Amino acid sequence: MPSPDIDLPEVVRLARDLIRIDTTNYGGGRSQGEREAAEYVGAYLSELGLTPQYYEPVPRRTNVSARIAGRDRSLPALIVHGHLDVVPAIAEDWSVDPFAGEIRDGMLWGRGAVDMKNMDAMILTAVADIVRSGDAPRRDIIVTFFADEENGGVEGSALVVRDRPEWFEGATEAISEVGGYSISVGERTAYLLQVGEKALMWIRLVARGRAGHGSRFHPDNAVTRLAEAVQAIGRTEWPIELTTTTEQLLGRLAELSDTDAATPDELADTTGAASAFIRSTLRTTTNPTALSAGYKHNVIPDRAEALIDVRVLPGTEETVLARIREIVGDDIEIEMVVRDIGLEVPFDGALVEAMVGALGRHDPGVPVIPYLLGAGTDNKALATLGIAGYGFAPLKLPAELDFTGMFHGVDERVPLDALVFGQAVLTDLLRTY
Repeated sequence: MPSPDIDLPEVVRLARDLIRIDTTNYGGGRSQGEREAAEYVGAYLSELGLTPQYYEPVPRRTNVSARIAGRDRSLPALIVHGHLDVVPAIAEDWSVDPFAGEIRDGMLWGRGAVDMKNMDAMILTAVADIVRSGDAPRRDIIVTFFADEENGGVEGSALVVRDRPEWFEGATEAISEVGGYSISVGERTAYLLQVGEKALMWIRLVARGRAGHGSRFHPDNAVTRLAEAVQAIGRTEWPIELTTTTEQLLGRLAELSDTDAATPDELADTTGAASAFIRSTLRTTTNPTALSAGYKHNVIPDRAEALIDVRVLPGTEETVLARIREIVGDDIEIEMVVRDIGLEVPFDGALVEAMVGALGRHDPGVPVIPYLLGAGTDNKALATLGIAGYGFAPLKLPAELDFTGMFHGVDERVPLDALVFGQAVLTDLLRTY
């Protein structure tokens, strides 16, 4: 049975409440909208005595931000941001109602428990810890919660940085999701700190043919042509290409794993449940994600479409796109649906030292290693303002939990004590950096 509210840490209650607000983003402009979640966040910030600002460039796609004044206003501001939308969840596939925010087995379950209403709650309660103490952060902290991240930020962060750049005045760095969490490396534990993201290209493959009766001899079949292209792109094994970050990552994995692993993939495999996540950072990935064709069983359609999620290493976009054209063939049209930049920043500097230090104070002796995220965050939009972005949503996780496998997966859940840990680490970082 769920624990009574009075027994729940505040960070858990906030994460649960946010999960219960359905902000499903179906992509392509179809969404439940983030308005209610943004209003919930704004009300919480207002209760702390802060002044939230809202921006809704598209109906119901609401963004909210607030600034906490630091002790030294001459220092560059730090942005701490999250997104309020989640990907769809098919309820019958889950063990629990994905929007009930159920607490079971010491974990909070629901869509967004991993991506990323957990971090949203950690951000809010870390800010609350500082404000309620009567203290102030060392520098200005700008907390921002975006809409539409799960659709590449087209109706969220991209519009905010275009139309409300003053929200981020004086900021030079940002932290957000998909970093700072613990993984197992052989028999040891380490934390991953995200210092880069692959570039994004969401493409649509379009095959055309001749419409006709389903019973006839018909070699000019759009569905067949598309299926061949999808199989070709989905089965392509892209070569390993290392960046500065992934070279550093592999070097640290070799030191920590104490194995005879020789290849990059073998080193990635030393991370156990996180290995698929790590492998994706070492190469381009091209995954078919949706198919659309036809309207009746006995009618051959004249058009068939497939969506392909393409993630490439920063700077290789045009080379990969040219190779995709070769793979699918000249008779397949390629349409660019969403395209965004890749990022890579150094694993050094004052902010990196501060994040590593904060983790070390709360989990002493556990190494922190850099990695390149195979996906993307709203740091891409902030980069257009010259802001360097990192992934730091600190979570101390049990070794047996396949945390990375739950991003956009079924039965998302996060340990309650990991949320409390993350709140403490973030509070420490925001107070001292």
